[in-house]
Amino acid sequence: MKTDTALFRLSLLSTATAFLLAAAIATPTIYSDNSKAVEFIRTRCKATLYPELCYTSLSVYANTTQQSLAHLARVAVAISLATVRNMTSYVAKLSRNAEYGAAPLTAAALHDCFSTFSDAIDQIRGSLRQMGKMKTGESFRFQMSNVQTWMSAALTNEETCTDGFEDVADGVVKSEVCDRAENAKKFTSNALALVNSYVNQETNS
Repeated sequence: MKTDTALFRLSLLSTATAFLLAAAIATPTIYSDNSKAVEFIRTRCKATLYPELCYTSLSVYANTTQQSLAHLARVAVAISLATVRNMTSYVAKLSRNAEYGAAPLTAAALHDCFSTFSDAIDQIRGSLRQMGKMKTGESFRFQMSNVQTWMSAALTNEETCTDGFEDVADGVVKSEVCDRAENAKKFTSNALALVNSYVNQETNS
C-alpha cells in the first residue's frame, strides 16, 4: 500500500517535473548560429567534475541558454530533476517487488534509497522554482544560498542511497541501483557546480 501511494505521488511529480523542465528551457528566440553558445557551454562545463557529461547533456539546449550562465545553470538543475525523478520511479518499482520475497537487507536498502531520492526530488524541485523567480542584491544572495544548500543536500541524499547497499550481497539489483544512483549523482553534481559558478559570477562582478 505504501509503495502504491509512493508510485501515485511519483506520477504527479512526473507531470510537475515535465512542466518545470519545459519552463526552464523555453525560449521565444530562434538563433541560426549557436556555435558561440555551444563553445560557451563547453567552457563552462570545465568547472564541473564530469565535463563531458555536462557538455553532452547541455549542448543540445544551446539555443535556449545562449551565453547566459543563469540559463545554463537552470537547465542543468532541470535535467538533474528529471534524472533523479526517473531514478526514484525505478527504485519505487523495485521496492514494490521486494515486498514479495527479497532478502531483508535488500528490501531495506531499496526502501531507504527510495526515501532519500524522494527527498532529493523535493530539494531539486525547490531549487528550480527558486531560480525561476530571481531578484537582485541581498535577495539574490539569499535565494541562491537556498539553492546551493538544497542542491548540496540532494547530492548527499543520493550518496546516502548507495551507502545503504554496502552490506547488501552483490547481485543484479545492487549493481543496477548503484550504477543508476551514481549516474544521477553526476547530473546533480554538475548542476551544483554550475549554480556555484553562476553565484560567483554575480556576486563578484
